[in-house]
Amino acid sequence: MENRKLRNSELERKSIEEFKEAKKTPIIVILDNIRSLNNIGSVFRTADAFLIEKIYLCGITAKPPHKDIQKTALGATETVAWEYVEDTLDVIKRLQQNDVKVFSIEQAEGAVMLNDFQPERGKTCAVVFGNEVKGVKQAVVSASNGIIEIPQLGSKHSLNISVSTGVVLWDLFVKISATS
Repeated sequence: MENRKLRNSELERKSIEEFKEAKKTPIIVILDNIRSLNNIGSVFRTADAFLIEKIYLCGITAKPPHKDIQKTALGATETVAWEYVEDTLDVIKRLQQNDVKVFSIEQAEGAVMLNDFQPERGKTCAVVFGNEVKGVKQAVVSASNGIIEIPQLGSKHSLNISVSTGVVLWDLFVKISATS
């Protein structure tokens, strides 16, 4: 038996209004000095897929509208809530004051492997993704409530930021969905 691919009209996609009214996954994404506009757009698109609460764009991270962000976001900048804040540490402090736990996605001492990490039930968590070359700034790692590392078994030990975002958001989405 052959399986037929679904047409776009069969996918039951949410309208912009339906997306904005939908119950969000209690995850916030913080982009710390992301230089690639295509990576930023990809993060928006992934955040849309998992109904992520909000994206903070910090430092040199570009803001919509920009044609190179739009090219990969495919309209997700219209659905996902976002805000630009110059200093990543300001966002972290503000979130922590509102009882949000912030986790840097990084390879660092004391990191918990993503497969071993369990988000706190009923709480919003924020994940920080860093610059494509330098990663998350040390000051941001130090200010975070914890560090999560994506297990990598090959020789490179490095993933593109858009891939890292997809891996982390999918993992957290599954874990949060299983407990709610």
